[in-house]
Amino acid sequence: MAFDRSRSATYLAGQLAKGFARSLQMRSAALGFSPGQFPVLLELWQEDGLTQKQLLDRLEVEQATLANTLSRMERDSLIQRTPHPNDRRAQIITLTQAGRDLEAEAVEAAAEADAALFAGFKRFERELMIEYMRTIVETARKL
Repeated sequence: MAFDRSRSATYLAGQLAKGFARSLQMRSAALGFSPGQFPVLLELWQEDGLTQKQLLDRLEVEQATLANTLSRMERDSLIQRTPHPNDRRAQIITLTQAGRDLEAEAVEAAAEADAALFAGFKRFERELMIEYMRTIVETARKL
């Protein structure tokens, strides 16, 4: 029996993630951030001044991936790192003014990216799809 990618949830989820990343990339490049930086920005917009460990715990990414992302964000003047006052090994990661100023446009770009991929869906279909996606993500976290 041949593997049918069109019936594989794992394969389709990967393609879906790539599609959303491409859609966001088209909108984010002009704003000065990448899709990989967006989750970090979201966390810092919600609570600025986190450590790298706190970001790791919240984002569920690999240490090396986050370290590279933060280095690029620092290079692009979106964040700054300062020594932690109580832990010499840790650094506090805060948004720069440029990082803070990006919030409204970046959130709008993400909403546009979503809307583009859901074009042709009825509202209830989109809401149902998002609910299914949330359920799958929660199930995957338990594995």
